[in-house]
Amino acid sequence: MYYYVKGILARKGDGFIVVEAGGVGYMIYTSLNSITLAPAVGSEITMYTYLYVREDVMDLYGFTLQEEKDMFMKLISVSGVGPKAALAILSVSTPAKLAAAVVTNDAKTITKASGVGPKMAQRVILELKDKIDAASLNIDADDLGEEAPSDNKNEAISALMALGYSLADAQNAVRKTDGTLSVEEIIKKALTSLL
Repeated sequence: MYYYVKGILARKGDGFIVVEAGGVGYMIYTSLNSITLAPAVGSEITMYTYLYVREDVMDLYGFTLQEEKDMFMKLISVSGVGPKAALAILSVSTPAKLAAAVVTNDAKTITKASGVGPKMAQRVILELKDKIDAASLNIDADDLGEEAPSDNKNEAISALMALGYSLADAQNAVRKTDGTLSVEEIIKKALTSLL
């Protein structure tokens, strides 16, 4: 229904942003990647959107990049993968890295997403393999080798934002820590570098 929403970025939240367009503030659920790529609050932004409608739910999902929206649409076409699971997957993996994971049968990358187990990861690989053309992908070494943020790192980033740090500062501080540490240890180490 809505292809995109273009307006002023009014707020960045935990898992969503608010875009003011035509005097209306649209709450748009989005991935950590899109929040990272979004400009500063007060800047103009275009979000490529998808309206999810169920009996008692009408949620707007959106992304700063068309490629990310396209991958989101592919993910929700997989049986058992809803918008929230798709967002979780896209929050720990860029579209190119996710495509690389599907093409190379790398379920481990997909299970890094919160709430996504091995069965769902295998289903994603199985159902998307034919929808992703490996030859047309621009997958570079970074897409195959660089580690996506762990669940613990993502939780630590959210916690630091709740403490008042900007998304960029929280991500930079957490990026320097070891993703195998507990959330509390990551936060402690990140706070040390922020102070």
